Amino acid sequence: MKLTIIHQESYSRGQLLSRTFFGVFYITIPHLLMMLFCQIYASVLSFIAWWAILFTGKHPKSFFNYQIAMLRWSIRVNARLNNLVDGSVSFFPRGTDDKTSLEVPYPEKMSRAKLLVRTFFGIFYILIPHIICLVFREIAGVLLRFIAWWIILFTGKYPASMHAFQVGSIRWGIRLSLILGNLTEEYPKFSGME
Repeated sequence: MKLTIIHQESYSRGQLLSRTFFGVFYITIPHLLMMLFCQIYASVLSFIAWWAILFTGKHPKSFFNYQIAMLRWSIRVNARLNNLVDGSVSFFPRGTDDKTSLEVPYPEKMSRAKLLVRTFFGIFYILIPHIICLVFREIAGVLLRFIAWWIILFTGKYPASMHAFQVGSIRWGIRLSLILGNLTEEYPKFSGME
């Protein structure tokens, strides 16, 4: 998996203020409403894909592509809401963005045994340990977002190390989503690094 969120040379103070005070109206609400409907469809596909993997050992490619497209959409929205990039957010899974990208290789074959282990025990060996770490990372992330907001407001720059930390948190969460969504069998790293 490769996630990229570009660190811009400079950031728009106007867009920062606009997202802060009005972003809930023109980013959060419209995208979450549309995502809700698209996610219902994605959940149905995920359920069918689980059975397909169990019986055939393969994740249907069109289902896989749709799930990845949904993740790309959520990354586009997250990147704007966290002030990691400027610009508008394109709607729907097939939307595009030149500032964010997610590449996930399609698994040609998936293990039925690993699928069952993840389904019945994944909460213990995947979800709980990663969530515990991510909670502490998110607490630090909230503080860094607050500091970065003020730095962007006064300088028009997002400190590269703070940007990298925030992107790393999103990367970690995406890795977790990939394994829990049966889109990969690779156990997620306990790190936000590439």
